[in-house]
Parts: sequence; C-alpha cells; structure tokens
Amino acid sequence: MNHKMYITDEERRKCRKVADAFAELENEDIDIVVADAGRYGYVRLLYYGESYGFDKAVCYTDSTTLFNDLWKDWLNGQLFQIALENPPLMDLDYEDIFKTLPKEKQNKLMSKRDYFAQKSGITNA
Repeated sequence: MNHKMYITDEERRKCRKVADAFAELENEDIDIVVADAGRYGYVRLLYYGESYGFDKAVCYTDSTTLFNDLWKDWLNGQLFQIALENPPLMDLDYEDIFKTLPKEKQNKLMSKRDYFAQKSGITNA
C-alpha cells in the first residue's frame, strides 16, 4: 500500500505558524478554530453550535491560502462589530463598511494584517 502525503512537511510547518499566529484570537469574540489534520493538512472549523458541533470544515494544504482566509475572517469580524455599533452600516457589505471608515481606522486594521503576517512568517500573502 502506497503512503500518499497530502501536505508537504514544509507546508505543515508554515501552516502551524499561521495557526499559532491567529490562535491568540481565541480570547476574542471571533471564533477562529484551526486543527491539525495530520497528513491531510490543517482544517478550519466554522459555525459552531452546541447542539450539532461545527457546521463546516475547510481543509488547507497551503499556508498562504490559510493565512488569507483567517485574515479575512478576522477583518470581517471587526467590520461586523463596527457595523453593530453604527446600525446604518448593517446594510453595507464588508468592503463598503471598510471604505466608510476614517483612514486612521483603516490603517489600524491593516496594520493588524502586517502583525499576523510577520508573526506567521507569511511574506507573499
């Protein structure tokens, strides 16, 4: 029986760094859960409910794709919180909410992306 690898050892290490970089968010109101799935890669678990567990799982074998999706989740969560505080924004999509923000707030949010990229070692995301 052939042993087939689905994720390279190098990508496994890179994905672990990405998952670790975003792990600090577990204490925030944003649910970002990433699990090591062995040779299959890393799995992002989404939409948790107590009665049924996680509703969706996405498997990653590429650290840059994992980083970009986790970043998008984090940013969209921040934008949703901003919209909750300003109800007229609730009718906008995330990109339009971002555009309504003052440049200083936009820069602050984007600096967090740089922080996560540096912490995870992602340079081409």
